[in-house]
This record gives sequence, structure tokens and C-alpha cells, in this order.
Amino acid sequence: MPSPTSSSPDGFDYESALEACARGERYALRAIYERESRWLLGVAQRIVRDRDTAHDVLQEAFLQVWQRASTYQRALGSGRGWIYTVVRHRALDEARRVQRELPMGDDLEAVADARAAQDEPSPDLPQADAAALDRCLGALEERKRDCIVRAFVEGYTHEQIAREIATPVGTVKSWIRRGLLALKECLS
Repeated sequence: MPSPTSSSPDGFDYESALEACARGERYALRAIYERESRWLLGVAQRIVRDRDTAHDVLQEAFLQVWQRASTYQRALGSGRGWIYTVVRHRALDEARRVQRELPMGDDLEAVADARAAQDEPSPDLPQADAAALDRCLGALEERKRDCIVRAFVEGYTHEQIAREIATPVGTVKSWIRRGLLALKECLS
């Protein structure tokens, strides 16, 4: 029985592309980048809250995908999920690094300015879209909304969320999946 793949509706096979990357076939990395870069940039930008930094994170993450593609194992999960995890972890590392470098001491005004700059709305997300997202998130069941926010805004893994809310990992994954499907439907 063949292992399940995360091929897209148009037939793209992420697992095979990662295996091709592991063999040094550059076209595979380019194909992944062309399909996913704009979505991955959004993931990175939500975490680091700066478009230029998100571009840097994405570049570094794709370098990691290229260098570590041989560590991907089909039996452990989807190729697409693995790629998103690499980007997410790279963005979280960058966000932690920036947090450690915030000025301290007597320069409290600089800290306040840095935090205010982080809280500014993204120029790529029109206010109407942000309002629609807020409305749709508000319509979700509280458990699903909480899990989605923890995963996509705060950067928690499914396992971390499950531990924090004392719920099985499979349940957390289901809530996130169903919540994302409801968000997609609400936003369309």
C-alpha cells in the first residue's frame, strides 16, 4: 500500500519534491518555492511582524529545506507540513533573537517604540480583510479559536497546545483543522 502524500489538487507531490531536493535536484526546490513562497512569507511575517525580516527568514528557511531535505521522512508526516514547520521554526528563532536584542535599561522609550512598531497592522492586509478575519475568528467556537491563535499567532506546536489545555494532541489537531475550514468558508 503506498504511503499517503500531500499532493495538491493539481498533482504536485511535496514528498517527492523533498526527496528530489535531498538528491540535489535544484528544480524541486524551485518548484516548492514557486508554489508556496507567498503563503510561507505570510507565516513568517505573522511571527516576525516585519516584511523585510520575513523575506530574510524565508530565504534562510529555504536554505534549510535544501540542506536538510534528506532528514524528511514520509512516515512521519506530510512534506508540505514539514516545509511549513521549517519556516515557522526559523521565524520563531528570529523573533526570539529580536526580542533578546530589544534595548534595556534607561531607554524605556525605545522599548515602547519597538513594541508599538510590532503592533502596527500589516500593510499587506487591508483593514477590511483584517476586520473580516476578526469577525470570522469571533464566530468560531472558543476552543477552536484558541487553538488556532496559539498555533498561528503565538507559534505553539500542536503538542505544546495539547499540554497547555490538557487535551489529546489528536483532538487539538482536529479542532485546528475544523476551525481553519470554518475560517476559509467564512472568508470566502
